[in-house]
Amino acid sequence: MTEVIIVDSPARAGTLVADEIVALVQRRADAVLGLATGSTPLPVYEALRPHAALLRDVRGFALDEYVGLAAGHPESYRSVIEREVIAPLGLDPDRVRVPGDDGGPIETAGERYEADLVAAGGVDLQLLGIGATGHIGFNEPGSSFASRTRVKTLTEQTRRDNARFFDSVDDVPLHCITQGLGTILDARHLVLLAFGAAKAEALAAAVEGPVTSSLPGSAIQLHGHVTVIVDEAAAARLQFAEYYRHAWAHKPSWQGL
Repeated sequence: MTEVIIVDSPARAGTLVADEIVALVQRRADAVLGLATGSTPLPVYEALRPHAALLRDVRGFALDEYVGLAAGHPESYRSVIEREVIAPLGLDPDRVRVPGDDGGPIETAGERYEADLVAAGGVDLQLLGIGATGHIGFNEPGSSFASRTRVKTLTEQTRRDNARFFDSVDDVPLHCITQGLGTILDARHLVLLAFGAAKAEALAAAVEGPVTSSLPGSAIQLHGHVTVIVDEAAAARLQFAEYYRHAWAHKPSWQGL
């Protein structure tokens, strides 16, 4: 069963994950982090700020990127990661990658990113959020569990959800390049965060429902080391919430996340 931790606030979730990352980096200074964007992982990045000196050799690989935005566009995920992760945490920009950022042709960007992930030794800890459609990364419903980094067409729902970051929905790119579900499942530890009532239905389906490509987030059930951390609102639809609380309250401290 997937480990689910129910906390009283996103800030508490951020602290738990930051502590796990600090412990990881203390074991391996050049640890590889899988970086997610959006509002969900922000509490983690905020909680990591006091540990910036420890993180200078960390390497990072982003989950996804829009296709078609001009270089330096403020809503490109490269720009977002530079603002929210690289600058506040003092990371080396040359050690943080975003799909398609190597200047090569988009047609083969996925294969090149996969090769770079392998060359780095793979992702030690992958941060994830979950969308209202159940997507993780930009893996929309119907994505293969064996999929690798590739160009995808965004659903209109995802474009509408992301329109708040743009002047209008028409400005949201139609295409993206995203790590595949198979790529994500290769990470050694998955940490999925979800906050707010709007995520409750998709979260419950991902954690407790059937494993199906119709809900890409359910792929986490196939992973051997996955931690899901949610607030009370996001946990509202979980059938086994009381067990999750009981298990967390009695978990041996030496096990970590």
